[in-house]
Amino acid sequence: MHAAIRAAKAVSHRPVQQRHAANPRRQLHPRVGHRPRGRGRCPYQHAVGAISDVERRIGEYVADLVPDGATLQLGIGAIPAATALALRDKHDLGIHTEMFTDAVVDLVEAGVVTGARKERNRGKIVTAFIMGTSRLYDFVHDNPMVEMRPVDFTNDTHVIRSFSRMVAINSAIEVDLTGQVVADSIGHRLYSGVGGQMDFVRGAALASEGRAIIALPSTAAGGSVSRISSSVKEGAGIVTTRAHVRTVVTEWGVAELFGKSTRERAEALISIAHPAFRDELAADVQRQ
Repeated sequence: MHAAIRAAKAVSHRPVQQRHAANPRRQLHPRVGHRPRGRGRCPYQHAVGAISDVERRIGEYVADLVPDGATLQLGIGAIPAATALALRDKHDLGIHTEMFTDAVVDLVEAGVVTGARKERNRGKIVTAFIMGTSRLYDFVHDNPMVEMRPVDFTNDTHVIRSFSRMVAINSAIEVDLTGQVVADSIGHRLYSGVGGQMDFVRGAALASEGRAIIALPSTAAGGSVSRISSSVKEGAGIVTTRAHVRTVVTEWGVAELFGKSTRERAEALISIAHPAFRDELAADVQRQ
């Protein structure tokens, strides 16, 4: 947020009807000049839709990689929500993340997230922003367990790596057979921002017992396109390099890439691609 404010030509804010969620004594940035009068509007509401069988299987594979006492980075969407459902038998998980949704509320209420074993900010859920339903906003309001911090703290690689069992869970649009991750574009078309993926992938990899996970469905477009590809689409941007990617998960399993050759990486990734595309991907590898 601070970087965005520094770069902006003009800065304004709009209050919401509900009370401020957390850190009520924090002052507005001095560059915020336009302050609309009158009643604010309701905060943006975002609810995760029904979780598919594919997303549920991905969540179960991811949850199997999360040890008790881990500190998690979870984003938004069906895969983080499915992962949260599969974490119900874990103990003393912590949250240090760029953002979180209602899924974290579920884990707190289930007694799974306590933050009791975090190396710093113990007992706190630390985040830069939140997005969800009114249930989430009510949960964070005046909640001493929730600590809102600037992105330059939450996404600081030095901070992230200080959690010994840091588990970063991020998604992707496409992963090629060497492990390159496309997460913000479909070919030349920009699809989303990069978010904190690079920061948390690197930070988790540097933690002593950390793990950086890229989780995605194996196909797109109704099963007609493989998201595990022999090469990325022309114009697509690489968000996380193959040098940083360690673990990739689809509904077909887990591919561990760390320490493997490009040929071994291709074999591991083909094994978690949709079966309908595995022969084609293997043939592409033979031709290279």
